[in-house]
Amino acid sequence: MNRADRVAARLAELELDLLLVTNLTNLRYVTGFTGSNGVAVIGEDVRRFVTDFRYVEQAAGQVLDFDREQGPQEFVKALETGWPEGRLRLGFEDGHVTVRARDRIRDALSDRIELVPAGDVVEAERAVKDERELARIRDAAKLLDDVYDWLREWGIVGRTEREVALALEHEMRLRGASDPSFPSIVASGPRGALPHASPGDDPIETGTLVTLDIGAVLDGYCSDCTRTWATGPELPDELREAYELVQRAQRASVDAVRHGPEGREIDAVARGMIEEAGHGDHFGHGLGHGVGLEVHEAPRLARSGTEPLVAGNVVTVEPGVYLPAVGGVRIEDLVVVTDGGCEVLTGTTRDLVVVD
Repeated sequence: MNRADRVAARLAELELDLLLVTNLTNLRYVTGFTGSNGVAVIGEDVRRFVTDFRYVEQAAGQVLDFDREQGPQEFVKALETGWPEGRLRLGFEDGHVTVRARDRIRDALSDRIELVPAGDVVEAERAVKDERELARIRDAAKLLDDVYDWLREWGIVGRTEREVALALEHEMRLRGASDPSFPSIVASGPRGALPHASPGDDPIETGTLVTLDIGAVLDGYCSDCTRTWATGPELPDELREAYELVQRAQRASVDAVRHGPEGREIDAVARGMIEEAGHGDHFGHGLGHGVGLEVHEAPRLARSGTEPLVAGNVVTVEPGVYLPAVGGVRIEDLVVVTDGGCEVLTGTTRDLVVVD
């Protein structure tokens, strides 16, 4: 079965006849369309795709398994016609549709079509990657390894965080990335205690830690990798101890990833070690998240992660310890869940690197 077939197979469980796909990432997943305006309708025997004049030719080359049509200028009016006969329950992506958009869709539909929240039907399929997707994510992860190698040679001491962040994103693009997966994080010294710090304008000093969290989009798929480096061999004891703790917790968590456990069980491995060391209050985020067409997607490795991992999931494993006014440590790898364990896609060393 292709992706649309697998999505259609899920509808019976939700007592839905059809699914209206409006989220552009989900639309790309099920149809292959990379434009900025379109919708798809999927059912047991329905494969309908609508876009506007700008994308008709593009869709002809990308959307091969759907009945393609050009929508009217007022796009929602495309939903007034083209439906199968009888009373229908039409699911919509309520996690992505605004109240206003939902009301406009409902107004366009005939009375025989009931609009029903469908939840994350496509996202559930996206969570398990096929071999083609895994190959693209491997390439995106390898690109980050190459960028980290470049950064070690280029050096960071004396440069501002902002300068380093801009250089990282420029280097990604030079190596083939279309974009970073997210705004790069470069956080040195006490700013390392901010898990999502925005790069600042002060020069990076010697004798401290610098957290580097970067990701790249390559052929539509994301990667994500964090390393914390030292800017000199001499570090305060509490920072060195924090690094060693996070390194142990990260290694143990990666070793625990496999088909079967719930996300919260993997999270508990790292969280338990960090709490036992007295730093439970200094690790406030989840252990990891899924990565694919988006840099944050299902499944979640967190205290709220009740979904079991399955082979083909791609997740980050990224424990951290953040010491207010002192600094922070985060180490993150990208891994593929397998039946008997996991495959680590990140090649950059997890040992503490000293960089000039």
